[in-house]
Amino acid sequence: MAKTIVGVDIGSSTLRAVEVADADKARPTLLRYHELDVPDGAVSRGEVLEPNTVGTLLKQLWSAGGFKSKRVVLGMGNQRVLARDLSVPSAPRERIRESLPFIVQDMLPVPVQDALLDFYPISETIGEHGPMTNGLLIAAVKDAVLGNVRAAQLAGLTPVDVDLIPFALDRVLLSRTKSRGTVALVDVGANTTSVIVASNGIPQFVRIIPTGGAEVTSALAARLEVPFEDAEKLKRAYGLATTVSNAEEQRVVSTIYEVVSELLTSLRNTISYFSNTRPTDPVTHIVVTGRGSLLPGFTNVLAEFTRIPVNLGDPFGAVAISRNLSADDLRGRQTSIAVALGLAMRSVSA
Repeated sequence: MAKTIVGVDIGSSTLRAVEVADADKARPTLLRYHELDVPDGAVSRGEVLEPNTVGTLLKQLWSAGGFKSKRVVLGMGNQRVLARDLSVPSAPRERIRESLPFIVQDMLPVPVQDALLDFYPISETIGEHGPMTNGLLIAAVKDAVLGNVRAAQLAGLTPVDVDLIPFALDRVLLSRTKSRGTVALVDVGANTTSVIVASNGIPQFVRIIPTGGAEVTSALAARLEVPFEDAEKLKRAYGLATTVSNAEEQRVVSTIYEVVSELLTSLRNTISYFSNTRPTDPVTHIVVTGRGSLLPGFTNVLAEFTRIPVNLGDPFGAVAISRNLSADDLRGRQTSIAVALGLAMRSVSA
């Protein structure tokens, strides 16, 4: 029987898991998928605040979804995770990892002993003192990661790795599908939006923006004085509409535009920064994912803001789908399943 592994996406409102077989192969097989709602306050911006509650939910998720493996890969991708350019003298990756605490102390917002560090190599160059490896420093606040790991362990699961969510998205939407050129991958979540720029599927740049779709819903709920659930329905119904028929609709759409314009400006500035620092390798295409990207009109307005073509990412181009799953049902979840699928496809031997 093929060895399987489960990617677990712990969101502020939803817990999702995907089980795949042959994760290290060119085309893994998607075997199982399930999701459950998360009660308010248990998770904030992807960080587990109530490990016992989330641990119980994970047990329920395993039972309801029929997951067979207890080996899991968790994801992190909020403001407690930092990704920065870093060049170091060339050495085996393990040796570079061991040296990071002595190299990056001044780059971190927390004491080095309170952070978990990793290095993602991108390219090799010759510097003034010899061969250099250019890459990305990944630093996460230790407590933020350990809370998620603790929840998984309380559920009887075995975390074999913790991966950066933008890397997981790159894996399933770009690198495993052999994407060519320089692409900006934008994941619009509830409370955070991540941007990863990749050249030929290889990550070059990561930024995490502390805003997402929930800010739009909260603004509508406050302005219109309606419950959050009703505000969410209004957001999904009108989105970035170009025409309205009355003053009430105008108020809804104006509020949505006001909040989304801030995110669009941040995205445009982020992509422009990358292109300005690498003028020979500008972004030529944008791929969007995450539930926030389904806001009506979002892809069109993002394309207008950035003057770059935009399309929705398809996470199923990199996997085979088990006959036991409904392909039609999965297609309706393509923007929400991508993170968990990308996590499950991580090579834990890397």
